[in-house]
Amino acid sequence: MKKGFVFDLDGVITDTAKFHYTAWRNLAASLDITIDEAFNETLKGISRMDSLDRILLYGHKEKDYTAAEKTRLAEQKNDEYVKLLANLTEADLLPGVHDFLVQTKAHSIPCALASASKNAPMILQKLGVLDYFAHIVDPESLKKGKPDPEIFIKAAESIHIAPEEAIGFEDAQAGIAGIKAAGMYAVGISATEKLAGADLQVASMTDVTVEQLLKV
Repeated sequence: MKKGFVFDLDGVITDTAKFHYTAWRNLAASLDITIDEAFNETLKGISRMDSLDRILLYGHKEKDYTAAEKTRLAEQKNDEYVKLLANLTEADLLPGVHDFLVQTKAHSIPCALASASKNAPMILQKLGVLDYFAHIVDPESLKKGKPDPEIFIKAAESIHIAPEEAIGFEDAQAGIAGIKAAGMYAVGISATEKLAGADLQVASMTDVTVEQLLKV
């Protein structure tokens, strides 16, 4: 029987991908690099610095900036992203998420967040669901990003269960790979993309219940 849930944030709980895309596109343009939405999809689920490295490589500028300059560029992107999040509210929760989290509380099932976003606490606060999470893994504490399983293993440890006792929720292929590498049951959330390796795939959180998952 499963004892806890581990969630990704973007694409599972809310969708801030449009804000990430706008901020990355504007930063890239300031560096004379043009990215489109298709390229932005390759940044799903990975860290801010890894995303910047991919953009610089894509624009053949991977050797043009020092580590300190790249840190400043990443901060510049994040500053714009945070401004774009200013109007985020509970209405921006993805379908089914609030009801599912209410069910977890009713069943006393602990939840942890495993997101590469350093803004996760602020986002959950704006969405009105911060109190449903017993722990948020700090991305700064990680040695490796997704698809490495480290973040998922830490999330399970943070709610005092073994990874095999947890169920992970992800919308990105890198995330599903990380969940499975951690030894967890993987629920893929996507209506458009086939997520290889997912034990269960649903279009949205409206298609699954806590009771159903506790039996897997």
